[in-house]
Amino acid sequence: MKWILILLFVLVSLSNIGAQWDLNFAMGLDFKSSPSFRDYINSSYASPGNQVTSFKSSVGFSTEADYEIHDNFALGIEYNLQIDSYTAPFGNGGAYEISYNQHRPSVIAYYVIPGNGYQFKFGGGLGYRYVSLSERVFTSTNYNASGFGFLLRAVGNTLLSKNFYALIGADLRYDLPGELSNGSKSLINNASGEKLNLNSISIGIYLGITLTL
Repeated sequence: MKWILILLFVLVSLSNIGAQWDLNFAMGLDFKSSPSFRDYINSSYASPGNQVTSFKSSVGFSTEADYEIHDNFALGIEYNLQIDSYTAPFGNGGAYEISYNQHRPSVIAYYVIPGNGYQFKFGGGLGYRYVSLSERVFTSTNYNASGFGFLLRAVGNTLLSKNFYALIGADLRYDLPGELSNGSKSLINNASGEKLNLNSISIGIYLGITLTL
């Protein structure tokens, strides 16, 4: 996380030369394939009519600060939060619950196409990934994992009023947070004997707003 703070400090220092900042706020859906997560639930907890599919949707929220170094080049720092959960009946009137938050900060480089009342950005980046997961089978147990991830992104901005834009974006992500544990225990797929990880590939669609400074 320290290197993101260092880069943010550098970008703030560069702002003295008068280039443009874009502040983005967005939310949307990720459609992700996480084979280990799918197989873990389907083999142990899901009924035949309640199986996790190959691609499962999850909610995402993001905020981002982009610094336009040149008319056609910008650097950005994003914080993205992905939220996912699954619930199924279990035992005699009980319920199985599993949920997690994945924190996905990233540094992103963009190629910018400016226009009169619009702007397009195409870019890619990478960053740290941290997962906090809770599983409840009669009692709750917490787990975590950390790793890294990559993304490709396309963003379009349309002017609504002075310095205020509507945003639509699409992401392709490859996240590798790794295996989940709580120091003394790992989550194990009893059918395969493998440890659960949340490694995934996903496509995301986001809507939001952009404020230019």
